[in-house]
Amino acid sequence: MTHADSPARGDPLIRPSSTEHPLYERVVEACRTVYDPEIPVNIYDLGLVYTIDINAENDVAIDMSLTAPGCPVAGEMPGWVADAVEPLEGVRTVDVNIVWDPPWGMDRMSDEARLELGFM
Repeated sequence: MTHADSPARGDPLIRPSSTEHPLYERVVEACRTVYDPEIPVNIYDLGLVYTIDINAENDVAIDMSLTAPGCPVAGEMPGWVADAVEPLEGVRTVDVNIVWDPPWGMDRMSDEARLELGFM
């Protein structure tokens, strides 16, 4: 296997986000208003939001994970995220998908989240 054939340093299974879309930063801020009830850090800084894909019609598709498959709010979390993003001006639809591959790990957390939780 050559270096070109090996997986990228990040997670190659995560689709890229639409970071250039005008709504992207507002969607990120909306995601930051949603908290995992067991951890006092928002889901974006925890690294649970993997992809924010926004198309030309302003349909938002969010791929996210949870800290563990047995998370007690697994069934509710997608609705919380959709409820936070849908009211944003310009957003047409929101579709939130829970993904388990790649599994979430603490390495996905922002420095702010690590600091808040006492990991740095």
